[in-house]
Amino acid sequence: MWDERYAAADFVYGTEPNDFLVRVSGLIPPGKVLCLAEGEGRNAVFLAKRGHRVVAVDSSAVGLAKAERLAAENGVRIETVTADLANFVIEPGGWDAIVSIFCHLPPTLRRAVHRQVVQGLRPGGLFVLEAYTPAQLKMGTGGPPSAELMMTLAELREELAGLEFLEARETERNVVEGRFHTGRGAVVQIVARRPNVPIG
Repeated sequence: MWDERYAAADFVYGTEPNDFLVRVSGLIPPGKVLCLAEGEGRNAVFLAKRGHRVVAVDSSAVGLAKAERLAAENGVRIETVTADLANFVIEPGGWDAIVSIFCHLPPTLRRAVHRQVVQGLRPGGLFVLEAYTPAQLKMGTGGPPSAELMMTLAELREELAGLEFLEARETERNVVEGRFHTGRGAVVQIVARRPNVPIG
């Protein structure tokens, strides 16, 4: 599905970074950033332009080829990894930040990935997430077709136990990101930090 979607000539989610990521980007510590389900690279390129060393992982080689092209057009470099998140291992303690923007996974896989996120952050490292909530189904402005692929704040608090939440909300906002995310959206937004003490 994703190779087919990204095979379009245009950037189907646009080339501008996610608004929420832009707003909180000043909180992201310098260093290595992992972008999950990064697709065509708009967020990875934005972070690389801010000086971060960015690794973009996605299951679609077609999307990541466009990400590399977008990076080159913007005069930056990103590292791309073609992998399904079911098989990708997040290096424990290896990341200054991890970014998850509209990365919608089946619940069992999502919980497993989020456990790796918690362990993958270095002390002081930041996790940034924006995703659709089940309320998005009534909006009809983008996102997966099933509520189980969406997220609630309560679920994320449980799945990300051990992190310190700096921002955590469910809200509605205008999401204008290419032709597949356009209009009023019901989203959950998270900024969470790994404490500087060991996670028990």
